[in-house]
Amino acid sequence: MNDPVILAAVALLAIAGGFVLGLVARSILAAQSIRAAQEKAARIVADARAQQKDLILQAKDEQVRLAREAEDEARAKRSELSNLERRLLQRDEQLDQRADMLEERDRKLISRERELDQAREELSQARQEQIGALERVSQMSAEEAKQILLEQVREEAEHDAVRLARVIERKAREEAEEKARDVVITAIQRVMVDHTAEMTVSVVQLPSDEMKGRIIGREGRNIRALEQATGIDLIIDDTPESVLISGFDPVRREIARLALNKLIQDGRIHPGRIEEVVAKAKAEVELVMRQAGESAAYETGVPGLPPEVIRLLGRLKYRTSYGQNVLQHSVETARLAAVIAAEIGADTMVAKTAGLLHDIGKAVDHEIEGPHAAIGAQIASRHNMSMKVINGIAAHHQEVEYACIESPIVQIADAISASRPGARGESAETYVKRLEELQAIANSFQGVEKSFAVQAGREVRILVRPEEIDDLASMRLARDIVRKIEESLTYPGQIKVTVIRETRAVEYAK
Repeated sequence: MNDPVILAAVALLAIAGGFVLGLVARSILAAQSIRAAQEKAARIVADARAQQKDLILQAKDEQVRLAREAEDEARAKRSELSNLERRLLQRDEQLDQRADMLEERDRKLISRERELDQAREELSQARQEQIGALERVSQMSAEEAKQILLEQVREEAEHDAVRLARVIERKAREEAEEKARDVVITAIQRVMVDHTAEMTVSVVQLPSDEMKGRIIGREGRNIRALEQATGIDLIIDDTPESVLISGFDPVRREIARLALNKLIQDGRIHPGRIEEVVAKAKAEVELVMRQAGESAAYETGVPGLPPEVIRLLGRLKYRTSYGQNVLQHSVETARLAAVIAAEIGADTMVAKTAGLLHDIGKAVDHEIEGPHAAIGAQIASRHNMSMKVINGIAAHHQEVEYACIESPIVQIADAISASRPGARGESAETYVKRLEELQAIANSFQGVEKSFAVQAGREVRILVRPEEIDDLASMRLARDIVRKIEESLTYPGQIKVTVIRETRAVEYAK
């Protein structure tokens, strides 16, 4: 019975001893941990203090460096400001010196100006005294003497100028035949004037105003079909019994005119019939153009022209310029060019070929951009014509340089055909007004007794009073009238001014 008690006691004692031993061991371990932590903390503190010392040293070094740099920069700024101040002081000194010099110069100029004013006054007084003495001696005023002197100088200068002009003209007439021919050609070129105006409207007469509605058609389908087929515009307005056909292409305009006349005569007007009639009108116009081109080439004696050139030449039958038919003008130009070329010994075939084709570019100038002379030269070049013919076409408006003597001949013939009286349309009112203006210009000059505009305004004959106008003054008067006509009037071709001075001695035997 005692053994379990003893065992229990021993067990309790063992438990108590283990507990005590555990406490002792824990306290020993805790003490060791505390000691290790303290040692680690001491090391950390020591390292922190060492790093703190290093950072403090680095901060002090950086502070010293920045202070040194700031001091160097301040020293450089002070040096720069010192130099700038020194230059400013020098600039001020220079400005002061210059101001002193300018003041001195102003004083000298003022003094010089006063001296000059005084000298002018003295010269003016001396001149007045001299003029007064001259007036007393000559018994004339200064203005009267000046007018007499100027009049004498003017008369002498005019006589010398006219005499010199006569010498130059006499010398020019004595030049060789070749030079005289070139001078004449150049003179004619300078007085040529080119006028071009296009007729862009044709009129078709209607049997009645009721026909206008039939031409227009239901909702305008007939007029639209006709315009689309011909490429022109139909203008139907309040004008009684007439329709206007408007377009820049004269061939299309002629096709439209023929087609519309056929439709009016037939009475059947609808889109299908319109296309059929327009096709027939085109064929008729093409035939007429080809026949017209062949006839023009035959009349002028220019054989061997390509069919395309013949067709384009025939198109000019429907082209006008100031009311002058261009095809007739081309034929006339070819004939004139051949006559002129024969007279001066040039190539007549080249001259009349270039004259016939000089306006061929007008047949297509509404389709191709550029001047008609250049277009015509391109057409001739495309058909392998001679270089002289090409140059004659291209240069007839002086848009390119002359390459042969036939080129200015074509230009001259073109001007003669275009500017002869009656060649181009001109209203009677405009014609009479131009004649009156010519006579008015001639009568406005002193010494003119009568003037007459003759030869359709191509010449002005002027009768002068012989007691007022001498021979040299007559030549000068002709030039003055020509100059005023050129400045005041617009006219085709050239105007000849003839001054006539006639002296008559009349006595009676008794």
